[in-house]
Amino acid sequence: MKSSGGKTRKAKGAGPKGTAPNAAPYRQAATKPRPQFAKPAQAPDNDSRVKAPPRSEPVPKRVLTRRSGARPTEKTGLILETRPSDDYALLDSGNGLKLEQYGPYRIIRPEGQAIWLPAWNKAEWDKADAIFTGNTDEEGVGRWHFPQVPLGETWPMAYDGIPFFGRFTSFRHVGVFPEQGTHWSHMDTLIRNAKRPVKVLNLFGYTGVASLVAARAGAEVTHVDASKKAIVWARENQEMAGLSGKPVRWICEDAMKFVAREERRGSGYDIILLDPPAYGRGPNGEVWQLFDNLPDMVDLCRSILTPNPLGVVLTAYSIRASFFAIHELMRDAFTGLGGEVQSGELILRERSSGRALSTSLFSRWGAK
Repeated sequence: MKSSGGKTRKAKGAGPKGTAPNAAPYRQAATKPRPQFAKPAQAPDNDSRVKAPPRSEPVPKRVLTRRSGARPTEKTGLILETRPSDDYALLDSGNGLKLEQYGPYRIIRPEGQAIWLPAWNKAEWDKADAIFTGNTDEEGVGRWHFPQVPLGETWPMAYDGIPFFGRFTSFRHVGVFPEQGTHWSHMDTLIRNAKRPVKVLNLFGYTGVASLVAARAGAEVTHVDASKKAIVWARENQEMAGLSGKPVRWICEDAMKFVAREERRGSGYDIILLDPPAYGRGPNGEVWQLFDNLPDMVDLCRSILTPNPLGVVLTAYSIRASFFAIHELMRDAFTGLGGEVQSGELILRERSSGRALSTSLFSRWGAK
């Protein structure tokens, strides 16, 4: 994600491969990170840039029935990787931490899967510009330590030429999940190759990078997220990217309620992106539990596809399951529609030693 101006410090992108002789691996005092699914604090209720729905009753539990017809063909065990680039790089990892390059800055954050030792020496890790501390006595940027010079809350980043704001948040994320880039490029290709108007629904859309990729490719986009603060951030990203003239609807609502209402309205979408948390809450206190609610959500998504759909992409983070759990769910849900379900893992490829760091599971259905 290329830096897009406004930086005053030189980027520290590359470092030597291998560990210097007798160099002690980097370690940080243990801190307990907040869950990956924790959502940011709500923006003020009077923010006029966000469309919020009226309060409504919970969505009734859906009665699911087994579909008839042939199941989609399948490809399993796929590994989709994001390699280091000028925009983003996983530089090194180990001792429960990861060292990343986001635009101009090196950042250290917790990573529970990095149970190995770092490949780079401590001197390289000490060049970090920001370290997430998880200090529960602080909020927002106060949960970050800046060992070089104090940094502002936001900074410019980019994905494939689309600029957006990175932000030091209190829940350790910075506004983008780089491993999703493989899905975004896949979606971009589907939209451009369709040679017709395409409608995209981005559920649990966060800060909107995927929505902006779709809009730039020519799609009409509906972006839904339960966090008003995330929606405001996404709108800021749209303005920064110079895509304010593109047709994007920004909706702050519980995703399940939105999709159920779209089904009642007879709405249709050609591409649906699903990036749900393991656990979350909607703007009116609605509770989302992935294993409880995902079957209903996937079934609802099928019901609002257009007659000639292009695809549905599901990504799952922070769950204790094999990708086969969501793979078989997707094959059952799209039985009778033909096409193919591809499933596996999203990984980041490390610059220091080429190790693979798994970030999430995915399953995507595509029409043939």
